[in-house]
Amino acid sequence: MRLRVVDLETTGGDRTSEIIEVGIVDVVRAGEGWRALPPVSKLFRPRGEISVHAMAVHHLTPDDFCDDDPHCDEYRLREMLLAEPADLMVAHSARFERGFIADTATGGLPWICTVRSAKAVWPQAPGHSNQVLRYWRGLKLDPALANPAHRAGPDAWVTAHILIDLLKEASVEQMLEWTREPRRVERIPFGKHRGKPWAEPPDDYLRWMAGQGDMDADVVAAARQELARRAGAVTGPLAAASGAG
Repeated sequence: MRLRVVDLETTGGDRTSEIIEVGIVDVVRAGEGWRALPPVSKLFRPRGEISVHAMAVHHLTPDDFCDDDPHCDEYRLREMLLAEPADLMVAHSARFERGFIADTATGGLPWICTVRSAKAVWPQAPGHSNQVLRYWRGLKLDPALANPAHRAGPDAWVTAHILIDLLKEASVEQMLEWTREPRRVERIPFGKHRGKPWAEPPDDYLRWMAGQGDMDADVVAAARQELARRAGAVTGPLAAASGAG
């Protein structure tokens, strides 16, 4: 089995942004365990501007690209992602990468999210970013491959080793299931009702959230669940949990 870890750097944080770097690390069987193959990364020249906020994260600036660097498109993504057959795609906070990579660029492979898996396996962790998990789990990684943080190749390398660590405690099938399940959002995470339980906001606010196409899908699902509970469509443990403070 070959698990393909991917990490992206982009020109900004929304779905109109462009991919400007792709990092890939394959994790494969090695006897009774797993090992990471050497990382592969590639820069892609942006068509538009790189936001200042994005540059502050990955430190890629226009000076890092030359006129010969290609732009990123689905064809070039397919070239990288399907250069060799793989069984699964993996990313840390896979929702981000999946927002930029069409299923056609991966051959429709299923995804594992290492953030969701880490939250299930290590709920006591002080945080679940790949760098926090790297140090909290005591991963001894070659700085030449793992640094600098927030570049696609090094971040994919760190995520690959978090995945290997997770595989000591959970199966591939469990991680796939955790990735597919909607994330439980206990309280409203933003806006004028931030921090409140879902039972408190008025119906019209929840209907607004439920109708947003570009909002976090798990937040939208939570708003819809609460509306369904109020309508009497949800009973039992879910209804009790939705109204709990």
